[in-house]
Amino acid sequence: MHFVASRPIILAVDDSDENLDFISGLLEGKYTVQTARNGEEALAIAQHLPRPELILLDICMPGMNGFEVCQRLKSNPETSLIPVIFLTSLNQPEDEIKGLAGGAVDFITKPFKPAVVKARVGAHIELVRARQRSESLLANILPQKVIDELKNTGISTPQQYDDVSVLFSDMVNFTSLSATIAPKTLLNELTEIFSAFDDILLKNGAQRIKTIGDAYLGVCGMPEVSQDHAIRLARCGLEFIAFLRQRNAGCVHQWEVRIGINSGPVVAGIVGFTKFQYDVFGDTVNLASRVQTASEPMRVCVSDNTLNLLQGQFNVVDRGEVDLKGKGPTKLAYIS
Repeated sequence: MHFVASRPIILAVDDSDENLDFISGLLEGKYTVQTARNGEEALAIAQHLPRPELILLDICMPGMNGFEVCQRLKSNPETSLIPVIFLTSLNQPEDEIKGLAGGAVDFITKPFKPAVVKARVGAHIELVRARQRSESLLANILPQKVIDELKNTGISTPQQYDDVSVLFSDMVNFTSLSATIAPKTLLNELTEIFSAFDDILLKNGAQRIKTIGDAYLGVCGMPEVSQDHAIRLARCGLEFIAFLRQRNAGCVHQWEVRIGINSGPVVAGIVGFTKFQYDVFGDTVNLASRVQTASEPMRVCVSDNTLNLLQGQFNVVDRGEVDLKGKGPTKLAYIS
């Protein structure tokens, strides 16, 4: 998770109080400026949240020099993405080459021109904020584990998870209701409902995989293993219904939902290359969809696979065997 401060934080590192005062005075109107007088202090500050979004680093300092500080920052996964701009009296081409090769994004030589420093700082902060916005959007689509894999290798390998629970929900009479509701209103209502479902899943250690129209697919037990995934997801289903009952009490449009849960192995991975989507596949998913179809409005229906994992923590109404399309007779139950 990325901690983003409202005002960009800049860390200025220099053994000269005069230079630190100059940088602070130049930038503090627009940025929060932190200061450090040596490399050790700079590394310590960079470790703490919220981390600086840009580091202005002198090279010629007693003890650890700027090149060494930059190397240490870039070798630490927690600080490696913080951009570094060298502000230095060294003005030889080989110094600039060494600095850029060591991971710095820019190299500004003394005496500083205030307009140049402000312009370059502003440009790099904008790049940082653009990356943060992209990562935030990506985090809404992909699990963090997959994002890290894509960053490090450029690819994500499909993975099998042997013990997962899958929840499908579907709005009751969606087609007929959508014909009487303005499209914008319909979209707003689905957004509100699905956002609440997202919050419920997150609170219970589960996650949404996708929505397709009025259908909603969530899972628990992946990518982080959870021993009580079925219990967590069953709780989510019941909380979905409780939320809708509460919402319906004060809303014009009354929404009901059918929910089905099944447990077992799945394969998860990215579909597509340019417009990709993280998805789950396998018979466990297909059966969860069929269980949802067989459910009654505002009830949570579970397969026998899931029921065996619930450890008696819910009230159960046995439905016996139900003939599911493409699956044949399947033992189902309602929980409450």
